[in-house]
Amino acid sequence: MVDLLALTAELVDIASESHAEAALADRVQAELVAVPWLVTERLGDNVVARTVHGRPLRLALAGHLDTVPANGNAVARLDGDTLWGLGASDMKSGLAVMIELARTVAAPAVDVTYIFYAAEEVAAVHNGLAHLFRERPDLVACDAAILGEPTDAVLEAGCQGTMRVEITLVGERAHSARPWMGRNALHRLGHLLTLVEAAPGREPSIDGCSYREALQAVGAASGVAPNVVPDRASVTLNHRFAPDRTVAHAEAYLRSLLAPVLEDGDTFEVVDAAPAATPGLDHPLLRALVDRNRLPVRAKLGWTDVARFAGRGIPAANLGPGDPRLAHAADERVGRAPIEATYALLRDLIVRGVD
Repeated sequence: MVDLLALTAELVDIASESHAEAALADRVQAELVAVPWLVTERLGDNVVARTVHGRPLRLALAGHLDTVPANGNAVARLDGDTLWGLGASDMKSGLAVMIELARTVAAPAVDVTYIFYAAEEVAAVHNGLAHLFRERPDLVACDAAILGEPTDAVLEAGCQGTMRVEITLVGERAHSARPWMGRNALHRLGHLLTLVEAAPGREPSIDGCSYREALQAVGAASGVAPNVVPDRASVTLNHRFAPDRTVAHAEAYLRSLLAPVLEDGDTFEVVDAAPAATPGLDHPLLRALVDRNRLPVRAKLGWTDVARFAGRGIPAANLGPGDPRLAHAADERVGRAPIEATYALLRDLIVRGVD
């Protein structure tokens, strides 16, 4: 086995900010087309390599190639058994694990599809995995899937849904010296934010995994001049909801919560939404992964592309080497131990299958 930490450092040094993943896709493609037991195809900057042994089960291992913009951390830096650099945690260490498995496990007990895709860190319309599902569903068909999102080598089951809502409240302009002649929309927004801040956070337990919902104001705008009572005020809300709610349920909850402050003329617009995914741990492959290794399991509190698989009836989970708390941070880093632990877990699964 190669030094996985060193391989991760090589991948970190290949810049792959969203929409500029070509060089990294070239590297992955070059690694995989040379492997005789893989059938490798590339669509845009998405690279898919598959074994075709005719096994009764197929497992997909998927990871995104892109990173967020650099923040003084574009160059890899090794310090003993710790690697610092953009994407070290999210998720080039996971990509290194996938590459090494793909080029070393010639006869897995299950057929394996290795999916390296672009544009996960940006708007969903650009997501490479979504493009593959639309344009080449045959390439990503599988019985179960594992996303290499950073989990510190712990299984994070399912994922929460996410919804972004823009709300605009209306008032009436007036001179700020005579505010009683108008109606301050920004003051109305204060009442809405009070409801948001006081909203109780649900913590449902689903298949033994505890999810924790959240509702936050993430942006606001108002005012036309310092001497004018504003007649419009808008706020952007982000709602993270558990897998026991659909997108429609989440929207209905927000409308009900905010109904006391919404009036005729106000607007409530869902501008982006992605469904949650249930844990799916009853699938034999995911169950074998957990049981054989006595692997800790926790809920994924963020949204990941696990939901894209789950939405098509494919059980999926998150398992990767990085610490999710370090993703996108200026001091992003990863240690050798979780990379090697993740490699061992996934190798055991694809070599032994469900036993």
